[in-house]
Amino acid sequence: MPRISQFHGVDIYMYYSDHLPPHFHAFHGGAEALIEWSPPQVYTGSLPRSVLKKVLEWAALHPTDLDDDWQRARSGLPLQPIPPLP
Repeated sequence: MPRISQFHGVDIYMYYSDHLPPHFHAFHGGAEALIEWSPPQVYTGSLPRSVLKKVLEWAALHPTDLDDDWQRARSGLPLQPIPPLP
């Protein structure tokens, strides 16, 4: 599973051929959440509140990039890095 971004101690990954709905995996410490980006929301799992706020903010800034990487992953193509949250 390729890492597509990293910021503020959060690692963002997307699996190849992952299940619907479109989502990414956000890891922070020992916590993991699956996040949908249209609209940005938790699909399953949990993160600390302050971390989740940053992850959802990042997702809201990059819906097109996330859509593109989701399609690339579903097609088995290399994923593109997405800029981190400043």
